[in-house]
Amino acid sequence: MAAAAPAAAAASSEAPEATATAETEAGDEDSREVRVLQSLRGKICEAKNLLPYLGPNKMRDCFCTINLDQEEVYRTQVVEKSLSPFFSEEFYFEIPRTFQYLSFYVYDKNVLQRDLRIGKVAIKKEDLCNHSGKETWFSLQPVDSNSEVQGKVHLELKLNELITENGTVCQQLVVHIIACHGLPLINGQSCDPYATVSVVGPSRNDQKKTKVKKKTSNPQFNEIFYFEVTRSSSYTRKSQFQVEEEDIEKLEIRIDLWNNGNLVQDIFLGEIKVPVNVLRNDSSHQAWYLLQPRDNGNKSSKTDDLGSLRLNICYTEDYVLPSEYYGPLKTLLLKSPDVQPISASAAYILGEICRDKNDAVLPLVRLLLHHDKLVPFATAVAELDLKDTQDANTIFRGNSLATRCLDEMMKIVGGHYLKVTLKPILDEICESSKSCEIDPIKLKEGDNVENNKENLRYYVDKLFSTIVKSSMSCPTVMCDTFYSLRQMATQRFPNDPHVQYSAVSSFVFLRFFAVAVVSPHTFHLRPHHPDPQTIRTLTLISKTIQTLGSWGSLSKSKSSFKETFMCEFFKMFQEEGYIIAVKKFLDEISSTETKESSGTSEPVHLKEGEMYKRAQGRTRIGKKNFKKRWFCLTSRELTYHKQPEFIERKDAIYTIPVKNILAVEKLEESSFNKKNMFQVIHMEKPLYVQANNCVEANEWIDVLCRVSRCNQNRLSLYHPSAYLNGNWLCCLETSESALGCKPCTAGVPADIQIDIDEDRETERIYSLFTLSLLKLQKMEEACGTIAVYQGPQKEPDDYSNFVIEDSVTTFKTIQQIKSIIEKLDEPHEKYRKKRSSSAKYGSEENPIVGKTS
Repeated sequence: MAAAAPAAAAASSEAPEATATAETEAGDEDSREVRVLQSLRGKICEAKNLLPYLGPNKMRDCFCTINLDQEEVYRTQVVEKSLSPFFSEEFYFEIPRTFQYLSFYVYDKNVLQRDLRIGKVAIKKEDLCNHSGKETWFSLQPVDSNSEVQGKVHLELKLNELITENGTVCQQLVVHIIACHGLPLINGQSCDPYATVSVVGPSRNDQKKTKVKKKTSNPQFNEIFYFEVTRSSSYTRKSQFQVEEEDIEKLEIRIDLWNNGNLVQDIFLGEIKVPVNVLRNDSSHQAWYLLQPRDNGNKSSKTDDLGSLRLNICYTEDYVLPSEYYGPLKTLLLKSPDVQPISASAAYILGEICRDKNDAVLPLVRLLLHHDKLVPFATAVAELDLKDTQDANTIFRGNSLATRCLDEMMKIVGGHYLKVTLKPILDEICESSKSCEIDPIKLKEGDNVENNKENLRYYVDKLFSTIVKSSMSCPTVMCDTFYSLRQMATQRFPNDPHVQYSAVSSFVFLRFFAVAVVSPHTFHLRPHHPDPQTIRTLTLISKTIQTLGSWGSLSKSKSSFKETFMCEFFKMFQEEGYIIAVKKFLDEISSTETKESSGTSEPVHLKEGEMYKRAQGRTRIGKKNFKKRWFCLTSRELTYHKQPEFIERKDAIYTIPVKNILAVEKLEESSFNKKNMFQVIHMEKPLYVQANNCVEANEWIDVLCRVSRCNQNRLSLYHPSAYLNGNWLCCLETSESALGCKPCTAGVPADIQIDIDEDRETERIYSLFTLSLLKLQKMEEACGTIAVYQGPQKEPDDYSNFVIEDSVTTFKTIQQIKSIIEKLDEPHEKYRKKRSSSAKYGSEENPIVGKTS
């Protein structure tokens, strides 16, 4: 955006829409609320042609980070000795705050010194939609410390008229630097910021400096500086007070933010430049400005030789209205399983018209799951698939709406099932260095193929045995679905005795266990994509497991491997015992018997990670401090301990039973001058915890709230600040047991394993229908054509890409969809206008993008 002009600062009608936040914002006059929720998902695929080292060893050890402005929220594993590292790491997280840039940094890992930033990809928030859902190669740009900025400045400017002692008139520029917000962390800690305030012109550069504010990312400066901006002789010929145009046009105010380095060099945090002529029409001007990078004159430097990064990014921003707005759309979607034929239902039509079916599948599955409607819907669409299946051996092998829905369902409800079944063995495989390569062409020097075969067989047997004994942990909704699939497959192919098993194994082995084994990070079983040797081991195990599942269920006498070495290896498993075990397992998980939730017999593992906790005691010098600890949350307890050396020592593990948690809330930064803090309020003293970034803090607060939501004696009020030096910092109450001064956060869904926000999912479906209105219109026209035209079907035609079994019913459903979408458009448009007009350009919610160098 160009330099801020006075008209732009004042005219809200020309202002861009306010930056969206993840916070709840006021809606209409009756105080109903609209939630603005942001999320990001995608994949860091690979980099290529990175700059080599100068010297004999040209390779680098690389990793990649995701940053919201300057805050790191995700980090890949390190790929060693490569200039074209293959990361292949998927990510998904809710974004809990505003941001300007989404950035991806490629680093070279350095053990002894600071990691070297090789290059970056920085995408403006408003440009993210241009890359949504597409894999794109981005050229890496150079990383300059003077261009790495975030935060905003609150500034007030005034012009005063002064009469000097000799009677002449001069003008005085008053610069009031009020505050800054959202400055970056420096080395993981809040900075010590100060500002320099300058008036710059062709022949002047007057500079003044604020005081240093200690340990804060949101400094309150509240300092005023005075500058003479015109020569006193300039006004002897003027009859009234007026700014001299030729002088004013040449002057600008520059605010530079710095982190005080004490004994080392100060670090540049950003700058803003405001022309003094912003006061041409007003005697005062007050606004928030976004900090800008400094131009170091490097624009001519080559950037093409830094390499490139392949990314897949999907950013969504949902304006979630109050629940009552979504009633008609939810009702229509939830009727889908009962519509005859299923292809005429609203849910099926959504999958037909979306550019990418995956966009439709996630919100559909979550909404239908929430209302126990997924099994009948999945059964109905699977039956549609079966009509087109001619060979029993290819049953459910395609990538249809049915198979995608079931894949997503298994991911959502089967997470804990995979953890208790696969995680211990996958951890053992990933953390050991056993070679399992059995391909003679890929064997390394010194490898013994017989030893490798034994290693591989050991892992396959251990994994297979665990899977076939896991039926009691299989979620009920998966069992119910498998039962329906089995019954339909038997009816479709009555003469094939094995199809009842292959219909189930094609999902549970081929699309669930085998995929989780080869991509454990995708299912949150491992933090990162494994290294190449481990990937190869997991691939061989996965291929064997899925073949065992299908071979056992089909009772074939030979495997379907193309590679000779795999055929030879699989002979070890061609025993009747494996077939019996597979069939017994498939019988058990496709039974209609009610299964007791595994959560009642053992705790559900929910989240773990490293964070900092505030020590409850005192150090030797008498000050409270923060210590790094490994936190683990299950459905029963929150534990923390030193990691990893003391993990076996019971006296070093501290436990808070979930039933004792009274509230989980954010902690104000001012308490300890630390960002991303939250408090776990329980029966004893509050536990104060600092997460590594805003995304992590948001996730921990969310999962802790969900798991403790139904506890007895939950608090309705809490203290947003800490109790320090004999009083609560928020309300100054002196009693440590004083009642809280702020209402606790509103409740969240109680289901700890399936956290589904049905309004948010319905809003997502509304957005997808809105984006696909043209295809919906074409489908409507196709229905009309089919209903009217009675002759032979023409090829190709306008509707050959749509599944339309009953044109009349489909047409009626489309009419209902369009009517509901039109009604939902009204409150959305009303909110957008209200948001745009209320967030004036220059306000804290919609700061001015100031002049850059």
